[in-house]
Amino acid sequence: MRKFDSVVGRLKAWTHWAPTRSGHSGGLLSGSQLSLISKELGITQSVVSRLWQRFQDDGNVSRCYSTGRPRVTTPNEDQYLAVTAKRNRRSTTSDLSRQLSSATGTTVSRQTVYRRLGHIGLYARRPVRCVPLTATHCHLQLTCRAHALWTPQQWSCVMFSPKSPGL
Repeated sequence: MRKFDSVVGRLKAWTHWAPTRSGHSGGLLSGSQLSLISKELGITQSVVSRLWQRFQDDGNVSRCYSTGRPRVTTPNEDQYLAVTAKRNRRSTTSDLSRQLSSATGTTVSRQTVYRRLGHIGLYARRPVRCVPLTATHCHLQLTCRAHALWTPQQWSCVMFSPKSPGL
């Protein structure tokens, strides 16, 4: 939308914007002016021409009503899905679909939930599997925790040798 607004801004600057006696705005743009504007904004000349025509007809450059299948969920329901997914990180798309259906009465498929969460950057990830610690690992971990906050004076009293247990 910003690019459209900048196109109209450039077009206004290139034409005399005072209304004529017939009520229309200033003169038409020539092809060279359209090509200069298109090069300046980095878009094709046909887009600039079409936007200018739309602006002259309607007075705005917003997108027209589009056809296609209407969305099943409302923005509020999408927000509900996002909040629910963030609160329950381990819930599946099937769980989220059921929760949405029970909360709002809107029935959606797993795939729809997956797409809605994907739009906000939430994707399914497998949890990290950690290697189980052995008894030796646990003992070393506890020893390190016990010595983590020692002062240099306490460390000066320790004599290190190859046979030191746990260090």
